[in-house]
Amino acid sequence: MDKLTDKVAYLKGLAEGLNLNPDTPENKLLLKMLDVLADISGQVEELRGDHEELAEYVDNIDEDLEDVEALLFDEEGDDDMCGCGHCHDDDDEAMEGEMEYECPHCGYQTKFDLADFDFDEDYLCPQCHKSFFPESDEEDEDDDGDEDDRKDER
Repeated sequence: MDKLTDKVAYLKGLAEGLNLNPDTPENKLLLKMLDVLADISGQVEELRGDHEELAEYVDNIDEDLEDVEALLFDEEGDDDMCGCGHCHDDDDEAMEGEMEYECPHCGYQTKFDLADFDFDEDYLCPQCHKSFFPESDEEDEDDDGDEDDRKDER
């Protein structure tokens, strides 16, 4: 008697064994309650079946995802590359080589060694001594003096 429907069927059998007269209000109520219990237990059993089906489906999706992860990431558990040869996480090897950059203010060409490049540092042009990488257009305008001119016009 593991299933709820079996338990309700047992209760209905007990009620039939008592030969309840459906003409009395108490017995009528009791028989209707047993019918409602039978309906509820049927719906619960249906939901249990749906739940088991969904759980099996999720397990299959999880297995498929593991296969996809195994294809994307190398087998040794080194997850810093996705297999495309370009993606890296923060613990990657340092970048190598040099980058040539033109000052946005004076046009002076300079080279940066990528291995020593620090993205948090503010690099200044050796020619005009202004920031190579202004944080915003406003800072760039302020360096040119254009924004000060606009404030005076207001």
